[in-house]
Amino acid sequence: MSRARAATRVTAATGAALALTLVLAACGQDSNRGGGGGGDRDPEAEGGTIGIAMPTKSSERWVADGNNMVQQFEDAGYDTVLQYGENRVENQVSQIENMISQRVDLLVIAAIDGSAMTNVLQQAHDAGIPVVSYDRLLLGSEYVEYYASFDNERVGRLQGEYIVEALGLADGSEEGPFHIELFAGSSDDNNTQYFFQGAMEVLQPYLDSGQLVVRSGQTKLSQITTAAWDGGRAQSRMDDLLTAHYSGQRLDAVLSPYDGISIGILSSLKSIGYGSGSQPFPIITGQDAELASIKSIIDGEQTQTVYKDTRELARQAVAMSDALLTGGEAEVNDTESYDNGVKVVPAFLLDPVSMDASNYQILIDEGYYKESDLG
Repeated sequence: MSRARAATRVTAATGAALALTLVLAACGQDSNRGGGGGGDRDPEAEGGTIGIAMPTKSSERWVADGNNMVQQFEDAGYDTVLQYGENRVENQVSQIENMISQRVDLLVIAAIDGSAMTNVLQQAHDAGIPVVSYDRLLLGSEYVEYYASFDNERVGRLQGEYIVEALGLADGSEEGPFHIELFAGSSDDNNTQYFFQGAMEVLQPYLDSGQLVVRSGQTKLSQITTAAWDGGRAQSRMDDLLTAHYSGQRLDAVLSPYDGISIGILSSLKSIGYGSGSQPFPIITGQDAELASIKSIIDGEQTQTVYKDTRELARQAVAMSDALLTGGEAEVNDTESYDNGVKVVPAFLLDPVSMDASNYQILIDEGYYKESDLG
């Protein structure tokens, strides 16, 4: 689809877009550039309108993703409609249907539940709207053109490697046994299995040898998921684990897949005295380098996180989208790993970075945060 065609199509949809503005507001949605996602565009302008569907505003990471894409798409000459589903699948489906009704030129979707989008992706296809899957793979549909994400298995490996190195198991300076508990992300997020697989590739040999011991016995993915990646649920589960299995026993490490979960785990640990001089915190991993967790790392509480520069991920999504709308071919670096059940989706995977108190300055140096943010 050419940009000229995109501009013509947006002009034709102006009345529908304006009519739907009140519907969008009533659904608690957020719009950019004139509030109608193209309703007040110059019909001679280059580009088109991009619909961006994000899962929730409750995570600062997704807010950053949305803002980064809006900025970069608009810098590239596109208008945008940005919506957040607030972790309710029905909200996100309705928002995407509204974008299709507005005749956006392309959809970028970070799904709340990647398996729940089959029907709406069919609608997008029928309307001639291509789709880029963003960070969370869209499942069960052939109507997904590209996938932009990080190397998700590597995220898990970085977390697992950090634990075994920090405990001294990797270099043989310590033999254990050490006590560890495992947490995973939401079961409806396809990335959860990749994070877990990557971590367990590293941890499993030490579990098999008895150098790492999960006192709860909860080692299967189905036993350790955290619905909606919710820190409160993680805190409650950690409370139960500590009560049932760690009376008089020290917990040495926690595999946590995400910073919001890590903060919940820390709250539970603090409630029974971890963090005091006689009872230091266990090693606790994380992901996304969220501000609260970086501050926690600086304060000696959370131990590690995985930094994923969302600006770079947004840039990749914009490049893929622009290629689709201008008849180009997007750059990909993985054409084998991401089978959504119907097709293998061509992907571009970015490299994550393990981060702790020794290297968080990278965030300042690269402009991800300001020094004042961490004060």
